[in-house]
Amino acid sequence: MFYDTRKGDHGLPRNPFKSCVVPRPIGWITSISAAGAVNLAPYSFFNGVAGEPPMVMFATNGRKPDGSGKDSVANCEATGEFVVNIATWALREAMNRTSLHAPGAVDEFELAGLETEASALVRPPRVKASPIHLECRFHQTVELPARDPESRNAIVIGEVIGVHIADSVLTEGLVDMEKVKPIARLGYLDYTRVDHVFSMRRPG
Repeated sequence: MFYDTRKGDHGLPRNPFKSCVVPRPIGWITSISAAGAVNLAPYSFFNGVAGEPPMVMFATNGRKPDGSGKDSVANCEATGEFVVNIATWALREAMNRTSLHAPGAVDEFELAGLETEASALVRPPRVKASPIHLECRFHQTVELPARDPESRNAIVIGEVIGVHIADSVLTEGLVDMEKVKPIARLGYLDYTRVDHVFSMRRPG
């Protein structure tokens, strides 16, 4: 099959695009508003984008039901900091609860029954139960085209200035993904988890 994304003429029950770019790691983003309110939200358009210095990005699209923009982007721009908490199989239900489009005053940590832990270099707290955290300094927002003129489509880029890794997920000094069991987003309502790892050496 072929379809023109500008027309959306795929003829399928649901748009297949998000099922074609998979798996997508989940950036579980902690941020703080200018007024000091903590926000926790998962983003499946998330990834590392550079190594030296280490940089990550997450992208947001759309609006909340009340018509306002997403809190994470506004918070990062206002305060210049955020934390990426790695979402794992054990935390899947809590992560899903924090995807709720809640008013800015709602504490997603309390909503999901999660404990916080102080960060070392930035103000936003970490999800204590997550085995890996990336403390980030906001670098810039890249605005993207939006088909809905009243909806913001943007990429937030941050420099990773601090990394926390639980000793329990290290094996001989290496991060062991079979211990971490990170989850990733597929299309529709589907997810996957990393529970099988294989290696390949590069040619030459």
